[in-house]
Amino acid sequence: MRSLAAGLTARGVRVAVCAPPAVDRLQDFGAAGAHHIPVARSGDPAALASLRGACADADLVHAHGLHAGMRAALALGGLRTPLVVTWHTRAYAEGARAPLLRLLEKRVARAASVVLAPSSDLVLRARRRGARDARYAPTAFPAPPAGPLAAPADAEARRNKTRAELGAVDRPLLVAVGSLERHRGYGTLLDAAREWARAGTPPLLVIAGEGPERSGLQARIWAEELPVRLLGRRQDAAELIAAADLAVLPSRWEARSVLAQQALVAGVPLVASRVGGIPELVGDGAALVPYGDPGALAATVLRLLDDAPGRRALARRGLRQAASWPTEDATVAQVLSVYDELTSPRAGL
Repeated sequence: MRSLAAGLTARGVRVAVCAPPAVDRLQDFGAAGAHHIPVARSGDPAALASLRGACADADLVHAHGLHAGMRAALALGGLRTPLVVTWHTRAYAEGARAPLLRLLEKRVARAASVVLAPSSDLVLRARRRGARDARYAPTAFPAPPAGPLAAPADAEARRNKTRAELGAVDRPLLVAVGSLERHRGYGTLLDAAREWARAGTPPLLVIAGEGPERSGLQARIWAEELPVRLLGRRQDAAELIAAADLAVLPSRWEARSVLAQQALVAGVPLVASRVGGIPELVGDGAALVPYGDPGALAATVLRLLDDAPGRRALARRGLRQAASWPTEDATVAQVLSVYDELTSPRAGL
């Protein structure tokens, strides 16, 4: 959101961001030129009234995410203010919660003037839920902070230091990053690790992230003596990925995975599930395998680890693919064109 706010204000758009104070402390919207309005992340009447008041003078409201879209739709009830909702990812629910999630998706899709989605399958999902106008809008991968470029020797030294700290000096290193939740596919990843544990020099898999599946995953790692380490939540994910021989993404679904983008930008070969928005994101710049197939995942990992020229070729294709992704300027321009369309005098005709 901060990147979008900065791009819009730079183009003369007056931007107010409604978000909890903790989000503003993290994003610093004021430094991006936007006005921050403290609003609780809640659907109770007081929070909705506060949000409605904040939106009273808005020419357009842009909500990011399903729950934000629902709160915005409720706050705008009875008003003719256009509502844009960016559907960033797909939510998961099982059992009794699944029908509630479908209802939420329908309410948000039908309330929005335009739904923007970062993958084609999310566009189709929004249309199936009743969106009158759903569009493909891939988001840009954030540019790294400006600073002096590291010399190749310095980058290699950092890579070696990271590998030494992880215990992967004389063995291949695989990296996965993401919350420890069932849909991330880490159960399949551990099944694959059990297969490659029998290799002559088994690779070490490290997983950065936290979540409700941690205890179950850790119990399996100990019980089966798998070459896997759970690192917990890390702030240095980019450095972990840069130190890896391969990045792995076994998820059941992803739109524009941050891990996939970080790996391709860093020139690190990626093995990922062929699901959701991953194929259109990575093109031929990653090795894709069926979701939930540990045999295919293990075989692909071991094949690439035994094929250094193949890894280098895959990394080069990944870099070319990353260069084709939209820039932050292009992303802002697309969003601004939607705003202009919805707020033009002819929009209400």
